[in-house]
Amino acid sequence: MFSHIMVGANDVEQSKIFYDAILGTLGYEPGNIDEKGRCFYFTKTGVFALSKPIDGETASHGNGSTIGFAAKTPEDADAWHAAGLANGGTSCEDPPGVREGGTIGNLYLAYLRDPSGNKICALHRMP
Repeated sequence: MFSHIMVGANDVEQSKIFYDAILGTLGYEPGNIDEKGRCFYFTKTGVFALSKPIDGETASHGNGSTIGFAAKTPEDADAWHAAGLANGGTSCEDPPGVREGGTIGNLYLAYLRDPSGNKICALHRMP
């Protein structure tokens, strides 16, 4: 469905350290910084990227926005969460765990805010 997602970062290098750690727990390679100072994580199905805002203003998070990363297991989501806390992220929402999803089924969720305040989540769909 998505070709790419790009989030603003006030310090791309600091954010790269954070995202290298959390995405590494899900099996992704470290990001690549291009000649413009943006960081890209490439997969077979899409791209996740970090960039200083083009308008020169401070990066800010979208209130009510969340970017979710698929986790293969609850343990992967826990490792993702721990790596984020160890690399400049902050916990938000409830602690990692199972949430009843109603018609979409039960979900194992772990939430963080990245170093620029973007809200992100690791999600595992429970069997």
